[in-house]
Amino acid sequence: MTIKTSHISHNIIATLFALLVVLAGCREEQLIFIPEEVEITTPQFTDVQGFYLLNEGNMGSNKATLDYYNFRTGRYSRNIFAMANPSVPKEMGDVGNDLGIYGSKLYAVINCSNKIDVIDKKTVKKIGQIDIPNCRFIKFYGGYAYVTSYAGPVVITPDYKQRGYVAKIDTATLQVVDTCLVGYQPDELDIVNGKIYVANSGGYMVPNYENTISVIDIDSFTEVDRIEIEINLQCCKADPRGVLWISSRGDYYENQSRLFAYDTRHNRLVKTFDTSVSSMWMDGDSLFVIGVQFSYVTMKNEISYAVINTATLEQVSNNFITDGTDAEIAMPYSVAVNPITKDIYVTDAKDYISPGRLYCFSPQGVKQWDVRTGDIPAHFAFLGDNINEK
Repeated sequence: MTIKTSHISHNIIATLFALLVVLAGCREEQLIFIPEEVEITTPQFTDVQGFYLLNEGNMGSNKATLDYYNFRTGRYSRNIFAMANPSVPKEMGDVGNDLGIYGSKLYAVINCSNKIDVIDKKTVKKIGQIDIPNCRFIKFYGGYAYVTSYAGPVVITPDYKQRGYVAKIDTATLQVVDTCLVGYQPDELDIVNGKIYVANSGGYMVPNYENTISVIDIDSFTEVDRIEIEINLQCCKADPRGVLWISSRGDYYENQSRLFAYDTRHNRLVKTFDTSVSSMWMDGDSLFVIGVQFSYVTMKNEISYAVINTATLEQVSNNFITDGTDAEIAMPYSVAVNPITKDIYVTDAKDYISPGRLYCFSPQGVKQWDVRTGDIPAHFAFLGDNINEK
C-alpha cells in the first residue's frame, strides 16, 4: 500500500511547497512548518508500514501538525497534513490531543479547536470533521468512536460546574448519535467486556480534583458505576487480562503521581505502584511508562523510564534506555512500541515552544536513530496490515 504523502518526489514537494506559499497568503496565519521529507534509515518490510505522529503544538498557537514515518522507504515526512490539504485554514488547529486509526480513516482529536479531523489514512486528505467541545481522547468499538469531552471551556476554578461526557460517534456517518455524562474533565478511556472505563481528572478544579473512574454500559450507554481510585486521573489502558492500568497525576505537591492496577473481572484494586506516569504504552504483557514528576515543592522534574510486567504485576525495569541516551532527552513526552519489531519510540518536547525530537531505540534500549519533529510530539498511530492500528 502506498502512502501518497510519504512517497512524493523532491520535485513534487518543491512544486507543492510553492503552491502552499501562495495559498498561505489567503490564510489567517502564515504556514506553520515547511512540509519536508528526510531519509533516516534503510527500508524495512513488515506488516507495519509506518506510523503517524501527531504533534500537539503550543496552546493558543494553532500549531498542531502531523508527521509520518514510512518503514518501506526509511523516510520521515514532516507536516504532511498541510501538504495534502493546502487550502484548510489554520491547518490542523489548536492542540492535537489524541490520534487513532479505525477502518480506512485516521482520527485526529484537536482539543482546543473543539473538533476531530477525519482523514483518509492513505492519502491524508481531510474527509470530514466532528465538532465536540474540548475533546480529549478517542477509542473505537463496534463501528463507533467514543470520545471524552470536558464539555466546557478552559477555565481553572475550584467551583467548575460543567461535568464532562463521552460522545458516541457513528464512524460511517461521522455523526454524534448519543452522549453520556461522566465526571469532571474526563481524560483517557478504554473498553473492556462491554463496559467503557473513563478516567475523570477534575483537572480544572484544582485543588478539588476528581478521584473516580466512570463505568459506562456500552449497550445502554449509561453510567452504571463510579470507582474511587485517586485524584487527578489521566491514563487508562486495559491489558490482555482485563486489568485496567490507571495513572494519577497527583497534585504536584505532596501527593505524587502513581500507577494503579484495577481488576475489572473482580472489581478490585490489585496493586499500586509509586511510579510517576506522564505517558504509557501497552505492548502485550509489557507496559512502558514515561514519568515526568514535577514538584512545586522542589521546583524540579524527576524523570523515569519504567517497564511493568502486567502478567506478574511487577516492575521489571527502572530505565528501558540502556545506552545513556536518556541524558540527551530534555523533556520526555510520549512512548510507543512497534508491535512487530518491538522497537521503542520516545519523543522529546524539549522546551515546549520549539520543534521536538523523536528517538528510536532497539528492544534492548540502544538508540537506532533520531529525527526532528513538530512542536510537542505526542501521539502515535501505527499503520499496517494485521495490526491493531490504535
